[in-house]
Amino acid sequence: MSQFNIEEEIEDIAGGEFERTPVPQSKLKSWKSFLGMYAGEHAAGTEFVIGPLFLTTGVSAFDLIIGLLLGNLMAVLSWRFLTSEIAVKRRLTLYYQLEKICGTKLVVAYNLANGVLFCFLAGAMITVSATAVGIPFDMEMPKLTDTMPNGATWIIIVLIIGAVISLIASKGYDMVSKAANWMSPFIVLAFLVCGIIALQQLGVGSFSDFWNIWGEGSEPFPGQIKYTFWHVFFWSWFANAAMHIGMSDLSVFRFAKKASSGWATAAGMYVGHYMAWIAAALLYAVYVQSPEAQALLQQGEAPTVAPGPLAYNAIGVFGIIAVVLAGWTTANPTIYRAGLAFQAIMPKTSTFWVTILAGSIATIAGLFPAFAMKLLDFVALYGFILAPIGAIIVFEHFFHKQSGIITDYAEKVNLQFNKSVLFAWAISFGLFYFISIQFDVFLSFVTLPAWLLCGMLFLVFSKYSQKKIEYV
Repeated sequence: MSQFNIEEEIEDIAGGEFERTPVPQSKLKSWKSFLGMYAGEHAAGTEFVIGPLFLTTGVSAFDLIIGLLLGNLMAVLSWRFLTSEIAVKRRLTLYYQLEKICGTKLVVAYNLANGVLFCFLAGAMITVSATAVGIPFDMEMPKLTDTMPNGATWIIIVLIIGAVISLIASKGYDMVSKAANWMSPFIVLAFLVCGIIALQQLGVGSFSDFWNIWGEGSEPFPGQIKYTFWHVFFWSWFANAAMHIGMSDLSVFRFAKKASSGWATAAGMYVGHYMAWIAAALLYAVYVQSPEAQALLQQGEAPTVAPGPLAYNAIGVFGIIAVVLAGWTTANPTIYRAGLAFQAIMPKTSTFWVTILAGSIATIAGLFPAFAMKLLDFVALYGFILAPIGAIIVFEHFFHKQSGIITDYAEKVNLQFNKSVLFAWAISFGLFYFISIQFDVFLSFVTLPAWLLCGMLFLVFSKYSQKKIEYV
């Protein structure tokens, strides 16, 4: 699910230009440029955690396999008919397009939210890598319900990994992106091999045996909620909500020759968010059958979800390497982008120091296993916070004529803070977050209603707040 370095990789191909101008025809890329990129970048460190976490929710075979199939399809359709459609019309980055609509000061607030959330995600990936690095040191692995560091060894390993990742990210993105491209095929292969070996360890000899791994489902593990088909469907649809309906990948698809390049995201969804998630779940299914895990369950405790030992059990030292690389290739560019987001707030600070700041925040977050162990919840929250901002762009693009509003209003009247955007987001976020908390509604269930309400409120508020201007 590591979508965070795609933007820089494409900009590296294009020379890192056109941040504030439309991409010219000479720099456009075919769909093939996006196919391999999405396939590799969505089979990364997060997958080693998400797959097992699905198993802890007691989900049934039908709900998981069909829910993921259809939920990922909806994500692909969102990229194809919303993100890439708008991207090839405007050919602008998300940040520049938002600046035209929202004003520079409001984009700074968006960058702050983005940067902090990036740091927390990178912290979860540092946690993932630490579970692999800690194996030779016989480190105690964090439990599913752990929130605090569990010992000195854990703290030392996380701090070292965080420092190394932060320093590499601070040196710039060229080396990181090239290394990630070389590592991605190895990581994808590792997921596939892990899944195949896990099937053998589980004694699966037919499709019915495979289906029966989940069967009709079970009670969720301690501390987890029960997932149904709709939980899986909406969660997998909105796992990358910030990227598709949140419009972050406008920055990616502005380089596409045609909007049909959006179909290339299917490679990411069905290699990473389907094959890799299920393969990782199979690794955990092997561990759950072990005497250690069964003893924990009998005591009312949830077995640990530690990607390092799971992969090591399947493919040995190559599993350790795969988990370290998967976590690294996710955390590194995520820290880099968090640094860029912070730099928009502190423009006089060097890229080196804002990246070190982002890396420090991520490392501190990585000390707390809760960010990784509660990754399903965090990803849902991440998408819920940022997705409605994309509705502003979508609704303006498709409905500005019908609603009679002026496009790129902040730019045309030199407005630095468009209150229509802030009020639309705050009301939609506040209302549905309250509903989620007050009535214990699964957060992914209210992401789409919040997105739709934000877009509609933006049109209404803009209609009443915009002044008539003359344009040439």
